[in-house]
Amino acid sequence: MSSPIPPQDAHCAVAAPPVAVILAGGQARRMGGGDKPLRLLDGRTLLDHVLARIVPQVAAVALSANGDPARFAAWGLPVLPDPVPGTPGPLAGVLAGLRWARQQGADDLLVVPGDTPFLPHDLVARLRHGRGGAALSCAASGGRLHPVVALWRVALEPALAAALAAGERRVQAWMRGRGLAEIDFAITHGDPFANLNTPEDLAAAGQDPRLRPSSKPHCGGQS
Repeated sequence: MSSPIPPQDAHCAVAAPPVAVILAGGQARRMGGGDKPLRLLDGRTLLDHVLARIVPQVAAVALSANGDPARFAAWGLPVLPDPVPGTPGPLAGVLAGLRWARQQGADDLLVVPGDTPFLPHDLVARLRHGRGGAALSCAASGGRLHPVVALWRVALEPALAAALAAGERRVQAWMRGRGLAEIDFAITHGDPFANLNTPEDLAAAGQDPRLRPSSKPHCGGQS
């Protein structure tokens, strides 16, 4: 059972909001290929839904994606390619995000996937409050860890760069090795970290009452 956040958390009261990177890469094979975050849900892209959830919680947002960035031009967001050759997986997107976050002068980076339209509105506050002195805090729900929904200290960038250069690709294993705080979120009206992998998932999500009323995205894009 997750604990409530005190109304006056001393650390969160003084800390600047983090910046965020949305992991928008991947080949979406089970969805039929293409960019999964650009699939429509209830008349809006998955990316729009994710932005509506996280933009109020952060200072700036970038996308992690390879290929032609013009396909995301409507959103007016930085598009960060992987800084590691080959197919290194999500850790490369996190590294790109950490480097961008450092350029923004941020201390923390929120990482979320581009196919999770029901992210909690208090995600940042909960991840911050629960991490204590850890450099990493990660969301969990229903007994399952969600390693690509996490708050990273930007200071982890050199260690992650070295790990990727050495061939590390295991997201959860590397995070646990750095000292990971797991923050449990209760499942009440559905899993807030449900990711949509198939057309059937997309169709089922279209009937989810959490979509209505839905907030408009704060960063350009389709409304």
